[in-house]
Amino acid sequence: MSDLAETLLLDAALENIPYGFCVWSPQFTLVMWNQHYNNFYGFSDDVLHRGMSLEDVVQLSSRLGNHPDITPDAFYETYTAELLANRNGARLKSQEVVRGGRTIETAHAYSAALGWVVTHEDITEEVARTEVAQKRKLELERQNIRLDAAVNNISQGLCMMDARGRLVICNEPYARIYSLPDQLLRPGTQLEQILGHLFDVGMSTGGTREEYIIWRREIIARREYGKNVHELNNRTIMMQHHPMKDGGWVSTHEDITEQKQNEARIHHLARHDALTDLPNRIEFLDQMAKAEAGLSRGEMAAVLYIDLDHFKAVNDTLGHAVGDEVIKQASARLWGATRETDVLARLGGDEFALLMRPIDGSDAAARVADRIIRAIGAPMHIGGQQIEIGASVGIAVGPGDGVKTDTLVKNADLALYKAKSEGRSNYHFFESGMDAELQQRRTIEAGLRMALQRNELRLVYQPLLGLAENCVICVEALLRWDHDDRTISPVEFIPIAEETGLIVPIGEWVLRQATKAAAKWPGAVRVAVNLSPIQFKNRDLVDVVKSALADARLPASRLELEITESVLLADNDATLKALHDLRAMGVRISMDDFGSGYSSLSYLRSFPFDKIKIDRSFMRDLTDRKDSQAIMEAVIGLGRSLGMSTTAEGVETEEQLALVRAQGATEIQGFLFSPPLPPAALFNLLLADAGVLQSKVRKAG
Repeated sequence: MSDLAETLLLDAALENIPYGFCVWSPQFTLVMWNQHYNNFYGFSDDVLHRGMSLEDVVQLSSRLGNHPDITPDAFYETYTAELLANRNGARLKSQEVVRGGRTIETAHAYSAALGWVVTHEDITEEVARTEVAQKRKLELERQNIRLDAAVNNISQGLCMMDARGRLVICNEPYARIYSLPDQLLRPGTQLEQILGHLFDVGMSTGGTREEYIIWRREIIARREYGKNVHELNNRTIMMQHHPMKDGGWVSTHEDITEQKQNEARIHHLARHDALTDLPNRIEFLDQMAKAEAGLSRGEMAAVLYIDLDHFKAVNDTLGHAVGDEVIKQASARLWGATRETDVLARLGGDEFALLMRPIDGSDAAARVADRIIRAIGAPMHIGGQQIEIGASVGIAVGPGDGVKTDTLVKNADLALYKAKSEGRSNYHFFESGMDAELQQRRTIEAGLRMALQRNELRLVYQPLLGLAENCVICVEALLRWDHDDRTISPVEFIPIAEETGLIVPIGEWVLRQATKAAAKWPGAVRVAVNLSPIQFKNRDLVDVVKSALADARLPASRLELEITESVLLADNDATLKALHDLRAMGVRISMDDFGSGYSSLSYLRSFPFDKIKIDRSFMRDLTDRKDSQAIMEAVIGLGRSLGMSTTAEGVETEEQLALVRAQGATEIQGFLFSPPLPPAALFNLLLADAGVLQSKVRKAG
């Protein structure tokens, strides 16, 4: 064969190879190449020639956009280093990126006769397919990781079974809830194996193993969503069944034991008092409503409303911590005084209620009320202190006093109000007419709140006659209330003002009006103003007195403040300090109604009073009873020995006047000398008194 024929045959073979082909001599010059090689790198047909250097080819290739991520010089150095390192006949592969972003895989082998024989194959699509497959693999792995994390990190137990009842997947909470061993967690485990294990460890609803499995199979066979709550092995489990289209199912399992316990605790707290754990008002009214059916049938039940006497004073003076302990001890004593079938509740503050059912008669309620009063009246020892309170009880008995909850509760409350108004620490049954009394009280309270704004209050003044001076030396300011075309007695509205706290602003008004009036009186006549125990709880009392004196420009020595022994009942340090501060200002302090209490003598030791006003109850029998005369004489003598002046109240006859004068009383007050007078009449009386005194002075001169 001729050389030309051989050349043509070689060229034909090279052109029909399905990949690029070239040969580099040991000196890195181009020996041969085919058209595919040109096409891969974008060389035109006439640009390459035999003997062309590799370096020139690399520069040309770079200009055509091949190997975009590397410089021509760097590519040349790297490529020649690879070729020189491969001269042992091995076929080595590498990849290049050429124009258009296509990937070319090159493989070169060294031949001593030819140099490096290099093939070039376009593997762009193969690389893409590999990358896609790799991405899918990575995504699947990520999804599996996410699924595993999701399944095992949800709080609920999860279990998936196929249509043949074989385990597909379950999570850690599921295994933990049922304490499943590892061999029952493997995919393919039959449902019966798991159910059998649950039955064996007590996680079943009862009955036999077969009955338990049949029950679960019935749930599955219904192919309906289902939710069940089971008490399993002292745990509460909520199971939800979710059927799937392929016949399998997913079930979720949640241990709600603590949730149920918390719900029960919240329900209990919502219906019980936090301090005493007794039922609260809501629970009590519910129990009352349940009793209505029996009352409608004629069964008897009693409602007792209980209020702790003097608790507010304890709470205010000794603090809330002591007050809370008093409430707890009182609730324990109340509980001990009731029967097992009774419902005892704390309604709030110091108020309790008791539902007694059934009872044979009202005497059963009376016996319990009596036990309650005795139990609460016993001294309490708290924090090293002895505390004494009491209890008042109102009783309504159904069906006579009502068959509906609202009626019985209202009537028991009315009876309690009556018990408190009669002196406390006793009990009272509901009686018809009490509602009218309460309505009257509410009317008075509502009117009293507006009395100051409507200018319905006024003062009248009752003089006190000095027996030695034979003239008026002091005047007591007395409060009157004109409301709805009538004058309401202080006996009616003062207790209500004290209970509601309205006595504080009303008392300040009285003080300011009285001092302003006294500043205009002739001479040095003193004005006496009554102070309620409630006013002493106001820390601003001393400042209010100072302000009233300053505004009226009245010397403190012309003001007398009258208090009753109830002010000192709690032996409160703040009260004693206020009294001493007032006396230090020059204000005179009088004890009113002396002798009406049970411990007045001890109070004379606790504070040096300026005056004792002897209660008018002794005056009524003074002329008829020797014991009243003896008491009057003893009190007057006691006042004289203690350096206190004495006022005999309620003097209405000349005979009474002669007796108290003979016994040495300092002053008298009563209708014999003068009733309470309006301001103008009092002023005229004082002017007349002043004229008499001036006349006596002139005659003496």
